[in-house]
Amino acid sequence: MSENCNHSCSSCAESCSERKEAKTDFSEQPHHLSNIKKVIGIVSGKGGVGKSLVTSMLAVTMNRRGYHTAVLDADVTGPSIPKAFGIKEKAKGSELGIFPVKSKTGIDIMSINLLLEHDTDPVVWRGPIIGNTVKQFWTDIIWTDVDFMFIDMPPGTGDVPLTVFQSIPIDGIIIVTSPQELVSMIVSKAVKMAEMMNIPILGLVENMSYFKCPDNQKEYKIFGDSHIDEIAGQHNLQVLGKLPIDPKIAAACDKGVIELYEGNWLDAAADIVEKIEDRK
Repeated sequence: MSENCNHSCSSCAESCSERKEAKTDFSEQPHHLSNIKKVIGIVSGKGGVGKSLVTSMLAVTMNRRGYHTAVLDADVTGPSIPKAFGIKEKAKGSELGIFPVKSKTGIDIMSINLLLEHDTDPVVWRGPIIGNTVKQFWTDIIWTDVDFMFIDMPPGTGDVPLTVFQSIPIDGIIIVTSPQELVSMIVSKAVKMAEMMNIPILGLVENMSYFKCPDNQKEYKIFGDSHIDEIAGQHNLQVLGKLPIDPKIAAACDKGVIELYEGNWLDAAADIVEKIEDRK
């Protein structure tokens, strides 16, 4: 420390023993009428791997186990959650705040498409505005007695994932991947970002893992051999599920009846989510 030190650490060297980093707290409080017990982020390092599908199916799976679940659609420029659940009504509010829309089985859902006049209206906004919108989904929406909230994140490691990680108390994330070999690099990026932000990683889910032929019951690896077990081993993570390429799942999303899907592919993921410890 210099004899002339004025304790203004912005100009001192990194090696200064007296350096004091000012830690900025970006965390946001939920609406004062909200009650949210656990928050799980569903992330991916790239788009098109089925993140929204996994988000929807996990919310449905936990709902079937008797928990009150919710989905916060943070993919503002590419929202697909309302379509999967067949929701066409718009979110309503009062002087108290805005209320999420309930699905057919009682899952609370909030998405930008529930506020736009037309579902096909594009969201042509810059990053900071999108980030603030996601924060408002946390601060201005009244989430009532939610046991598990699942956040459908946009792909990548940019503005919105950073905003979510800094603003919302995430209890853990699940990384969604596909079988392609390049996924190893993509997963590593997502893992490293989570580690930088001190966010627990619950495990990996592989989508489009295989196709099971209905005629001979054989499994065909359309996108090549899976590398997820190898990737999970490199990062000491668990593989929580492998989803097949199944036209019935795609049809359920297209028809807005994801709550009727049949399959136990995400039971292991649901078991892990169920065991998340309460915040201290």
